[in-house]
Formats: sequence, C-alpha cells, structure tokens
Amino acid sequence: MKKTRIEINHIPALVWGEKSDKVYLCVHGKMSSKESAEGIASIAEQRGYQTISFDLPGHGERQNEDKRCDIWNGIHDLTIIGDYVFTNWKEVSLYACSLGAYFCLNAYNTRNIKKCLFQSPILDMEYLIKQMMVWFEISEERLAREKEIDTPVDTMIWDYYQYVKEHPVQKWNIETHILFAGKIGKKEWDLDLNIGIGGAGSYTDTNIDGHTTTTAFTLADADLYNSYSVDIIPSAT
Repeated sequence: MKKTRIEINHIPALVWGEKSDKVYLCVHGKMSSKESAEGIASIAEQRGYQTISFDLPGHGERQNEDKRCDIWNGIHDLTIIGDYVFTNWKEVSLYACSLGAYFCLNAYNTRNIKKCLFQSPILDMEYLIKQMMVWFEISEERLAREKEIDTPVDTMIWDYYQYVKEHPVQKWNIETHILFAGKIGKKEWDLDLNIGIGGAGSYTDTNIDGHTTTTAFTLADADLYNSYSVDIIPSAT
C-alpha cells in the first residue's frame, strides 16, 4: 500500500492509499503512533478511502518533544490536523482509539464528519480520573495540594482534572460506531456498539459464516463496557 510521510505544521503524519476525495482521519491512543493506522488504512483503501494518521505529542517521532499529551495539546494538534484534512479532502470520516477518541470528542464536535468509528474509547475522562483516585488512594485534597502525582498508570494533574470537570462533552451528533473487544457469556467478541443517550442500544456481531446477529442491551449489561461510561454519545442517526 502506498504510504507518504508529510509534516503538518511540524506534526509528522502519514497519508495511506491511492488518491481519493474521501479520507479516514485516524487518531491513535496512548502508547501508540501514526503507524498503528496501517490496518484500518488497508481496509479503508479497499472501500475507496485514503487514510491520514499522525503522532500525538510524546508519541512516535515526537517522543523527545517537551510537550505533554494532555487535553490542551491534544485539542491544539487535532485542530491543526483537522484544518489540513478538511481543506484537502471532500469527505472526512474519523477513526479514533482510547485517549485519541476523547480528544476528538473535544476537538471535532462541530466538524462535518461523515461517520465515526471509536475503538475502546475513553468517553468520560472525569469518571476515569476519579477511578484512578480510588485505585491509588489519592484524594482530591491531596491532588489539589500537590498539583501533580505520578501513578503506575499516568501522572495525575490537578489542572487537567479541573478542565475535564468544567468542560464535559455535551454534544456529539456524528454517526458513531464503537468497536469494543468485550465478553458476553463465555465467548470473546468484536462488537459494533450503537449507544444512545439513555444507555440503551444494540450490538451487531458477524460470525465467520457471514451470519449477522443484532442484540439489544442496556447499561445493566455491565460486562459489555469495562470501565467506560457511554451515556454521553447521542444515538447514531
């Protein structure tokens, strides 16, 4: 597959596939890089799409930058990349993973995105941070006092926590499918989840013989979700 390295305002990026008016913008998750888009780019090319991916701060070619991969830098870089992508392609779809999906919810909620695929996304960062506080026995008072606390997962930052609480994601009107490796009963599945505001939705599974089954669920089916909150994603339209 054709792969071209470019830089967009000094952000290293890759453009995958043959020229097309349609593109998937890929935003990777934590501890990953722009190269992780190769799999989705291969599938997208078969359907007539190019793919563009880039390195978030502190990842890939940017590991030596003195720039944190936080919400402010994430929104800043996604805005730069988004401006470039929407200038150079007529139709833009989105594929984002984990932390990258959370950045997209904040940076792209007013963009004209055709459709969206989220892989194991972080949808409620406030909930995740509060869970980390429980896991590592860190109180809000201590975090407010010390400002930054290292944990085995990540550095907890008081200003980041305050931003997340003061800027909840309240709008996302883009057709969205969530790709989630979950466990139902005794079998591992790859699922497309369509999730509504009330926590109700459906998942669709296609087995090796091509037979498709769609099953409704609610938030009561807790083993579908791991630790993610999903009630901020509007129903796909």
